[in-house]
Amino acid sequence: MAAPVLAYENLGLIQGSGWLFRGLDLFIGERDRLALIGRNGAGKTTLLKCIAGLIETDEGRRTIKPGTKVVLLEQDPAVARFETLRDFALSAPDAPPAHEVDAIASQIGIDLDRPASTASGGERRRAAIARALAQDPDVLLLDEPTNHLDLAAIEWLEDWLGRYTGAFIAISHDRTFLKRLTRSSLWLDRGSLRRAEIGFGGFDAWTEQVYAEEARAAEKLDAKLKLELHWLQRGVTARRRRNQGRLAKLAEMRATRAAMLGPAGAAKIGLENDEVKTKLVIDAEKVAKRFGDRTIVKDFTLRITRGDRIGVVGANGTGKTSLLKLLTGEMEPDEGTIRRARTLEGIMIDQQRKLLDPARSVRDILADGGDWIEVRGVKKHVQGYLKEFLFEPGLVDAKVGALSGGERSRLLLAREFARRSNLLVLDEPTNDLDLETLDLLQEVIADYDGTVLIVSHDRDFLDRTVTITLGLDGSGRVDIVAGGYEDWERRRRAPQQQQQGQARTAPAAKIAPARQQTKLSYKDQRDYDLLPGRIEEVEAAIARDERTLSDPDLYARDPKRFAQLTAAIEKARAERDAAEERWLELAEQAEALAG
Repeated sequence: MAAPVLAYENLGLIQGSGWLFRGLDLFIGERDRLALIGRNGAGKTTLLKCIAGLIETDEGRRTIKPGTKVVLLEQDPAVARFETLRDFALSAPDAPPAHEVDAIASQIGIDLDRPASTASGGERRRAAIARALAQDPDVLLLDEPTNHLDLAAIEWLEDWLGRYTGAFIAISHDRTFLKRLTRSSLWLDRGSLRRAEIGFGGFDAWTEQVYAEEARAAEKLDAKLKLELHWLQRGVTARRRRNQGRLAKLAEMRATRAAMLGPAGAAKIGLENDEVKTKLVIDAEKVAKRFGDRTIVKDFTLRITRGDRIGVVGANGTGKTSLLKLLTGEMEPDEGTIRRARTLEGIMIDQQRKLLDPARSVRDILADGGDWIEVRGVKKHVQGYLKEFLFEPGLVDAKVGALSGGERSRLLLAREFARRSNLLVLDEPTNDLDLETLDLLQEVIADYDGTVLIVSHDRDFLDRTVTITLGLDGSGRVDIVAGGYEDWERRRRAPQQQQQGQARTAPAAKIAPARQQTKLSYKDQRDYDLLPGRIEEVEAAIARDERTLSDPDLYARDPKRFAQLTAAIEKARAERDAAEERWLELAEQAEALAG
């Protein structure tokens, strides 16, 4: 292996009354693409600042290759103290050339002459990205780089990093971002740092093997340690397995909703069925909304029923939050009607989260200083409820000011989810949450009895959560798609693919029109018949590889084989998911033709 451009040996840092981490060894190669993963409060951001040389450690030796430039893209850069975003972007210690900053700013879509004091979170994030990238770093440290970015900006950043010739370490809750870009993983867990030469796509399988090894070792230790480990596994491994069942249920809900929506873009269900009438939550009919000459929504019709999970996507400024306000009654339409169930009782968790009083304790926030909290009509002990949100019970008397930003967000979620409601509105809920908390949030949403409206740029989160996606393009049109982000993305690409197909087949345009289709084509019927068997074969292969991967000594003995198996499992899962989706589409076609 080539010599690293930056390394830390025996890194240790004291925080508060004890060690945050100790004995960490870390090396960064000149082309490394590393995901840094760990729970909120584990010290990921602090570790990045140590690597950048911004924090002096209590132990350890930092070695850096001469001439290596390390740049940190902070999660919350200090922008407000500058006059304009340009002043901030040009304020780096190694100030980048103005023309480089302007070039990147124009590509990512930010006006650097905007006053810093009035800039939105997305604008501040773009300015910080322009500032960091323009410095031409050899090692780039990214702390939640996709926070507050819209989908177009995230895709631009992914493309830039894909062409980047240096090394980077990324902390991110955006699974899609990490899967696409990383080739190695750093896991900061309970004060220790592990490294695996696998990208984020294989991270879950690797960590579950580590937990399995620890469980076997814990059998020889005292009961207290076993109990703590059991709680940890219940919060991670068991939760992931339960979520597989919830994803299967989500697929069924999407299929049901697709049938109710009817033809693409129709988005209006019949009300002849009494069950549908009683489940109706929000009924939007030919809705339009304008601000001056700008049309936010036009000719929008959708009936939302109890239990729907609606995702809203689109670039910043296309009107996602305005659409939420129309649906919930905060804003009235210019044209059309929106009727809502009279019993509708909603709660909203928005991206401008209320600041919790740092002087109050966790117990105060949840239970007004008591031992019990009422969770949607059911009394629970506050310590038990904290466990459900991945807090250690001992934190019940901790001050809010001592919690990390992610822990505060989790505390807010715990408080809001305890309230009785039948409509939950989440505006960018994934900001500042770690991956395990995102798993938890998906679980809570899946178990929620009411209707959920979600605005998010987190593609993986939407794919795992919503039954219908509303896509806004800024023209006022709202695409309505049964499924998640990937389903909407396929719909968005379809017109371009269709045009390409028409261009290729133009000479054959005079062929007589085909008869109305009454059955599946030969190819479709063959797929419909054979796919169930293929799905079983792929699932058997996944199970076989997972059994091999369960060998606790495999990674140490043969890391290359471990990486191959992990990649094979990921590929097989993707094939299985695609096969299941294809079969489901064919089943719907067959049913429609039979009808």
